[in-house]
Amino acid sequence: MLLKDRVAIVTAAGSGIGRASALAMAREGAQLVVADLSAERSEAVAEEIHAAGGQAIALPTDVCDDGSLEDLVEKTLSALGRIDVLHSHAGLQAEGNLEQVPPEAMEASWRTNVRAHFIAARLVVPHMRAQGGGSIIVTSSNSGIFYDREMIAYTTSKHAVIAMVRQIAVDYGPDNIRVNALCPGWVDTPFNGPFIKQMGGRDAIESYVKEKIPLGRWAEAEEIAEAVVFMASDRGSFMTGHALVMDGGESIA
Repeated sequence: MLLKDRVAIVTAAGSGIGRASALAMAREGAQLVVADLSAERSEAVAEEIHAAGGQAIALPTDVCDDGSLEDLVEKTLSALGRIDVLHSHAGLQAEGNLEQVPPEAMEASWRTNVRAHFIAARLVVPHMRAQGGGSIIVTSSNSGIFYDREMIAYTTSKHAVIAMVRQIAVDYGPDNIRVNALCPGWVDTPFNGPFIKQMGGRDAIESYVKEKIPLGRWAEAEEIAEAVVFMASDRGSFMTGHALVMDGGESIA
């Protein structure tokens, strides 16, 4: 098993990519801390892991509340003794151009898509350094390496988080802490609601996916989770400061 006996925290783990990431790392032997804003969803994913023979605890967490993130880290250390992997996954979409996005939506995007990752990483780094290393994976988006029409809040925050990841990677590489950004494209999860609305509905996005993505389809969350396992495990041991794009070729087409 690639992650045997390692402790991994996943935020926004109650659905979509976060859930798939937690399940995939558990299958590889990690002890999972399933963190989600919804206690019900976090418990459900932890139960899925238990049912498959894995180990998990559920910790409801509001990533936009510093105290909640502090509790997440403290309770993880109290229960499991260490933190080897952080997949900081929570994110927010707000559609619209410069004139359409209200300042409060821009602030919410920044708070969720950048600041929450900053706080989570800041809390785990001292413990990773003390134990000799670790892996931090922050979910950005392929919108962090190119641009989406009328998605100013989202693209701004997703570009910013990649810059932050790279800076942390440079600063903490000597401590054997690897920090990478995960940049998915179109993954068929409820998270895409604002994008689908902005692009004109489900039929319009299905047409876009077929015509504009070279592989001609959506990704499954489980496919993205395989990349998380790679970045978390020793298979990615010489990879840091990287923005790993998984978008079926959309960003190069």
